[in-house]
This record gives sequence, structure tokens and C-alpha cells, in this order.
Amino acid sequence: MKFYDCKTAPSPRRVRIFLAEKGIDIETVQIDLGKGEQFSDEFRALNPDCTVPVLELDDGSCISEVTAICQYFEDLHSEPPLFGRSPEERARVNMWNAKVEQLGLWAMMDAFRNSAKGLVNRALPGPEAYVQIPELAERGRKRLLQFFERLNHQLADNAFVAGDNYSIADISAMVLVDFAGWIKITIPDDAEHIARWYAAVSNRPSAAA
Repeated sequence: MKFYDCKTAPSPRRVRIFLAEKGIDIETVQIDLGKGEQFSDEFRALNPDCTVPVLELDDGSCISEVTAICQYFEDLHSEPPLFGRSPEERARVNMWNAKVEQLGLWAMMDAFRNSAKGLVNRALPGPEAYVQIPELAERGRKRLLQFFERLNHQLADNAFVAGDNYSIADISAMVLVDFAGWIKITIPDDAEHIARWYAAVSNRPSAAA
């Protein structure tokens, strides 16, 4: 089993943190996105979408996408549970992880990829070239700040993003907060609940993964 990673990219970091929480250590192959190694014929054979992370199983088949890889390891290693224990908790974890992705990470991706000088004609991940659209960058920034308001409200009455227990939703949200720093957006001054939560989750040993 091999994990195809890029140490500087936010998406595979979510998997690394998940694996660290589980205490799982697997062989890792670094893919240098800056050098375009994701577009090589060898990597395209693993993932035609030319994105990381990718998990190559022992039989040579591959799983891509963060949540799919994490769910695979959750099913193999149930403790500690990071997708919830009960049907209701699992539903809430999946719901909030999706909200973090759709309302937060996708907005952040628009803001970053449509403004970064090094991503001209790479406004979307994958094998196809797309020009940057400055208006999408600005919209992404606005959507991200709106999501931080939503997240702060959610954390007002919850220790963690999806409730009482640490989960994959916290991993995704913490990586989002760190990723936002790439466009100089930090936790808003009036988001005291995010600040409290972030201090807790970022001090977990797995956060350094």
C-alpha cells in the first residue's frame, strides 16, 4: 500500500492528519506539484485527474479523494472513530465535513487558484488548463468569510465542529483555517469560538502531520 502525497498541499494533509490520529504509518511517495509531477504518464496511470492524494492498494488499484481514502481507513481501523460512533453522529460528521468542503474549502480554492501568480492558466486542479477569473477570487474571499461566520456560530454551542467529539470535520476545518493564511485571511477578531476551537485542535500532535 502506498500513499501519494505532496507535503505542501492542503488536501493530502487532511489524510496525513487522519492517519496520525489513527496511528497508521504507511509508505509515502511525494509528488512535487510545483514541478508538475502530477501530469507525468506514471502518475496519470494512477489518477487521471492528476491530483493528490491517491492511495494505491496492494492489488494495484487506486483510491483518490480525501474523504474516500479516510473512510477506507476508518473501516479498517475503527478506533478512534473519526466519522462518529452512532448513526446520528456519523450523519452529522458527514454533513459538517461536506459543509466545510463545499462552503469553505471550495471557496478558498477559488480565491487562491484564481489569484496566485504561479497558477496562471491553472485556475482549477486537474489535467485541463483554465484561465484565472479575478471575480471568482474575490467571490471566494467573500464566501470564505461568510463561512467563518457560520462556523463560529456552530462552535458557540459545540466543542468540535460536528458536536462533542473530534472528527474528520475538525481536520478539514483546521486545514481550511491554515490554508486561508495563503491569501492572508486569518480567523476574524470577533470569531472567538473559532479561536477557542482552533487553539485546541492545532495543539493536537496530529496537526503537525
